Amino acid sequence: MKVRTEARRQAIIEAAAELFQEAGYEGASMNELAKRLGGSKATLYGYFPSKEELFGAVVRTVATAHLFDATRELPTDIVGRTALEMALIHFGERMLHVLTNDKKALAVYRMVVAEAGRSDAGQLFHDAGPSESTAVLASVLEEAMARGEIRRVDATVAARQYTALVTAEVSARIFQRDPPPLSLKEIQQLVARAADLFFAGMTPR
Repeated sequence: MKVRTEARRQAIIEAAAELFQEAGYEGASMNELAKRLGGSKATLYGYFPSKEELFGAVVRTVATAHLFDATRELPTDIVGRTALEMALIHFGERMLHVLTNDKKALAVYRMVVAEAGRSDAGQLFHDAGPSESTAVLASVLEEAMARGEIRRVDATVAARQYTALVTAEVSARIFQRDPPPLSLKEIQQLVARAADLFFAGMTPR
């Protein structure tokens, strides 16, 4: 029963992802989703009490799972500037791999951008991934600051600045029709440049 339940839940998420991309967050309805799945709204609400929670599940599954993976893979025993740099570079590469090679994730990002000005989709998206990864990364940076390995600044701001640097050279892809995937070597070069700039600014003065 558990296997069938998980399979059904995943089927709902996949169907919802397609519906959100087609109709947008505001335009998507639980009625339409139930119709596509051949079930009832009561069944959908049994898995997801609200459209907001369903959207959050779609975002976490399709668009921000890589952020959870990247933050989960951050070592808990980072000591030393070199180890910190290696950890942040790995984090950046993990993040960019999905952003530059996963068409489904890119489609969700585009939908969120399109909806952000007229619905809660943007905030829901942020709460379903980026905010948590920023908090984890900030805690890693805060510990490095306490050890004197990097300059003392607001750790949350520093975490946001690092992720912004990592995505700076690929942010235009969200506006492009069909951007080509990037190779591992290209991703490594992008992240290396971002990390160099970040640590140049974070060197203790």
